Amino acid sequence: MKVSQTAVQGVLLIEPQIHGDDRGFFYESWRQDVYAEAGIAGPFVQDNHSRSAKGVLRGIHYQIQQPQGKLVRATRGAVFDVAVDLRRSSPSFGQWTGHELSEDNRLMLWVPPGCGHGFLTLSDEADFQYKCTAYYAPEHERTILWNDPDIGIGWPLDGDPSLSGKDAQGVPFAEAELYP
Repeated sequence: MKVSQTAVQGVLLIEPQIHGDDRGFFYESWRQDVYAEAGIAGPFVQDNHSRSAKGVLRGIHYQIQQPQGKLVRATRGAVFDVAVDLRRSSPSFGQWTGHELSEDNRLMLWVPPGCGHGFLTLSDEADFQYKCTAYYAPEHERTILWNDPDIGIGWPLDGDPSLSGKDAQGVPFAEAELYP
């Protein structure tokens, strides 16, 4: 497994070792000892699975209390996945990193607690799965505006994204509750 540090401190891009032949493939998507050595320890308490149509943008989400670390991957289709550093004490505070995750490249991204997270579906449909280090707590969930100019995420968009009501009403980064 190859683990690479991204532009945002603590956000890691993970490339698993794929064993494949004409019958199919196999890889370890989670192995506690290998991930712990890379600084991803969990414990994971919740797994989530979503399906989205092309052009759906979800995020930028985070929990101000019970912050979640997320190990994310696309198991069907492709997404452009984004992590935003919301930790004031971090040297990469306010910066973002984005990576295409797909069923073909099988890349995963570790988004540590204290970072906001979002993704845009690039394929006709995508299944997105992620392991979380804290339970979902809707009372603590916050959303930053997906196109906030202070963050300046370079979403690979053709037209306007499809947003939920919650995501369309995200707050600007300058007004967001952030981590110390």
